[in-house]
Amino acid sequence: MRKLFRKDPANVRPPSVAGQFYPANPVELRRMVENLLREVKTSAGPVPKAIIAPHAGYIYSGPIAASAYAQLMPPVLRSSATAEGRARDAIKRVVLLGPSHYAAFDGLAASGAEAFATPLGAVPVDTVVVRDICSRLPQVSVRDDAHADEHALEVQLPFLQVVLADFKIVPLLVGEASADEVAAVIEALWDGEETRIVVSSDLSHYNDYQTAQQTDSETARAIESLNAEKLRDDLACGCRPICGLLNAAKERGMGCRIVDLRNSGDTSGTRARVVGYGAFVFTEN
Repeated sequence: MRKLFRKDPANVRPPSVAGQFYPANPVELRRMVENLLREVKTSAGPVPKAIIAPHAGYIYSGPIAASAYAQLMPPVLRSSATAEGRARDAIKRVVLLGPSHYAAFDGLAASGAEAFATPLGAVPVDTVVVRDICSRLPQVSVRDDAHADEHALEVQLPFLQVVLADFKIVPLLVGEASADEVAAVIEALWDGEETRIVVSSDLSHYNDYQTAQQTDSETARAIESLNAEKLRDDLACGCRPICGLLNAAKERGMGCRIVDLRNSGDTSGTRARVVGYGAFVFTEN
């Protein structure tokens, strides 16, 4: 596939699911995210290099996503989401990886956009890095059609906009790609303290409440043990980006711990058919 990169300076990817997955009103959206972060109970610890967070509608998965994003805030500020306490200024780049729900393709799909917009404003894309990985890694190509309607990355952005101050993103959707191919991309983008990695994934889908609890607990144990071989697409819709992260984390001697594990039966009320959500953090051992 020919690698293309659009140079239109007005090329901003508009929000696709504002008003559906999260509020379209910016005041309401910021208030919702800040309230979700305030409700997280955390203990002091190192700021993770990578996190896994869910990507459903905020009324379903928002509390679990907040459990992951709260770990990116300095310990003394985790109870506050004020303008003064939103960010770790050191984080300047976030590599976003998630599954493609609507488009089928080989490898990983980068975006040719210069920014991704949400009701909270536009998040700039690190276009220099996107060009670089497209030129160096054969499994990465620009596929704006894959990003057009996709929610997996978009729903992560308002949390990042509240938690961080001044940052760019490298948005990547994962299609038909092996764990090693994804791990190679993550490794190429690993960098230092200025870079963090976010993998977007829900867990099991449409089981009854008790089945989901058991299934998701087993999946969580596999993720915590960095055991990519035990994961399948039916256990986590973001299985492929997760497996790539697990391989990269294992290679670097990282540790993983779960900070939240619930499902839509815990957050939305109905327990007949639920979707599972997990929040995981990866830190240096």
